[in-house]
Amino acid sequence: MKNRVGALLVCCLGLTASAQIKDIPFGDNNHIRYDLDRGSYDIVFNRRTVVKDAYAICRSGDRIDSSISYRSRKWSSHRRNGKRVYAVTSSGDGRPEMVQEFLIDKRGKTFRTYVLIKAAGSNYMSPLTCSQADIHEQGDDRALLVPFDNDAWVRYNAAPLASADMTSSEVTALYNNDTRHGLIIGAMMQRDWKTGIRIKGSDSGRLSHLSVFGGYTDKTYTHDIKAHGTVTRQIPGYCMSPMIMIGWFDDWREGMEDYAKNANAGPHLSWTGATPFGWNSWGAMQDKLTLSKAKAVVDFFHDSCERFRTADSTLYIDLDSYWDLLRQGEDYSRLKEFCDYCETKGFRPGIYWAPFVDWGKSPRKMEGSDYNYQDCWITQNGNFIDLDGARALDPTHPGTISRIAYLIGKFKECGFKMIKIDFLGHAALEADHFYQSTVNTGIQAFHYGMEKLVSAINGQMLIYAAISPNIITAPYAHMRRIACDAYSNISETGYTLNSTTYGWWLGKLYNHIDADHIVFKAGPAGMNRARLTSALVTGTVITGDDYSVPGVWHATAQTLLQNKDLLDIAHAGRAFRPVEGNTGDKPENFFVRKEGKRTWLAIVNYDDKALEYTIRADRWGIKDHGTMKELFSKKVMEFPGMLTIVIPPADAVIYRMD
Repeated sequence: MKNRVGALLVCCLGLTASAQIKDIPFGDNNHIRYDLDRGSYDIVFNRRTVVKDAYAICRSGDRIDSSISYRSRKWSSHRRNGKRVYAVTSSGDGRPEMVQEFLIDKRGKTFRTYVLIKAAGSNYMSPLTCSQADIHEQGDDRALLVPFDNDAWVRYNAAPLASADMTSSEVTALYNNDTRHGLIIGAMMQRDWKTGIRIKGSDSGRLSHLSVFGGYTDKTYTHDIKAHGTVTRQIPGYCMSPMIMIGWFDDWREGMEDYAKNANAGPHLSWTGATPFGWNSWGAMQDKLTLSKAKAVVDFFHDSCERFRTADSTLYIDLDSYWDLLRQGEDYSRLKEFCDYCETKGFRPGIYWAPFVDWGKSPRKMEGSDYNYQDCWITQNGNFIDLDGARALDPTHPGTISRIAYLIGKFKECGFKMIKIDFLGHAALEADHFYQSTVNTGIQAFHYGMEKLVSAINGQMLIYAAISPNIITAPYAHMRRIACDAYSNISETGYTLNSTTYGWWLGKLYNHIDADHIVFKAGPAGMNRARLTSALVTGTVITGDDYSVPGVWHATAQTLLQNKDLLDIAHAGRAFRPVEGNTGDKPENFFVRKEGKRTWLAIVNYDDKALEYTIRADRWGIKDHGTMKELFSKKVMEFPGMLTIVIPPADAVIYRMD
């Protein structure tokens, strides 16, 4: 009898304990297990606990609250916009009410979560913090650092997971390079917060710390020297953390593309025209820009490089910085003459501008405004912010907005059809205060200013973003540079392709991405093939040599830029995927793109010695037989399923499989 009572008591206790574990199933063998007693949750993918004892943290002023600090929690579920939402509401002990919500994706691969706090404001909110995470893979495990922007020649880094000690911006991948299985974690809303993903590895191969948080600032990566601004109540009575997506994918590359397709940075500008490409003056001409030289470039492409055209038979001829050498005070007639000349040749003129910076950094009247420049400078900790040699302007100040309207109006009057906008990261800096009292964070200021800029352009120009935040710029640009300035050297091609290796998925967020100006100069033939390959692999071609003066770059352009097989790749304007993802902060050598019945394989050798490599159909995800054509040499060969090739030093090849 005694044993029966004991067994019954154990059974009852077990039922009581299990009743406090709320299970949220999604997909096949995936669960979120929330422990109402502890205020923490586990994430299970494919029956394996990937994240253990995760909890939420919110900071309001000097007060810090976490979901594990409360004594009272209530569980509820409901449907919202067709999605099942599960909520845990924590309260009591004099703490502000905290709500954790989990939204389930019908596809079963991902879910979304965020935390709400009943407070006036917060500058740090984390819906997921834990000290135990494990992707349960054997071999080459990696953690991906995604930088906030593409400024100052920053690099992506796929670090070994065990030694990872980093904060990725907005999104990361934790994956195994051998199996390609991986966990993707990314912020889905970028209207208020800079989101960081803190990753710390351990000798065991597991993570000893993982946190996803709104409130990320860093001197190197976000260029801030002060804390994140305070996010005030976004919904009545509550502050909301970033909404994050968490998903497990059989191929981490598919996961990053899935993230890019679904990231809700706002309504994106559509581009229904042909893939844009052309020429930009910053590649070689720079401060030597004159009207006659610009016209001579137009003549070169019109008369001597006739096949280098977009699919709708045009080119963008873009005047970069120093275009103001063609302006005399308020006289824009020479710029209009340039635009008219482009139009007579069937080309589209482009202009350059950095709308949120002041290069002069001196007190003076601002164009198109009654304000002075110093009225619009922002401060951090009482000091003006100089970044990349330019002073940051307040994107919300009426002086900045009036200047935008004035100069964009001038550009449109001249007839420019494209604008390259640069140094946009200045608009996302935190500040001691902004002119608009409703704006408290750098991200909010960025959106305010960019919305004014796009409104002024009013659909009359192709918008091409250069140095800019990687993800939050997407709603405001048709096209974006993948990295920072790069010229003709093979090492600079390597720098560019580091960004393409680990940021190719941005091509799913923007209409097009590109590798910046392609400068040949008098470089060796192989190095120039590699330079052009960097553009084709990234998505579009913006060339940059000074074609107004004689040089071997004329012949190089006439050969490489008129190769129909290569132009077919450029016309598609789509980024290639990396084959491997284990190169740290270096570029990958191997890239692949499939479309219809064709597959393109690109291999770049950055070294000063030959690269011998065996292409294997299974690893590249290609058919095990077929005809291959090398597009530079035009050599045709058979692919038997495995092929060993040798790439000369500082060179590249591109194969097309039919």
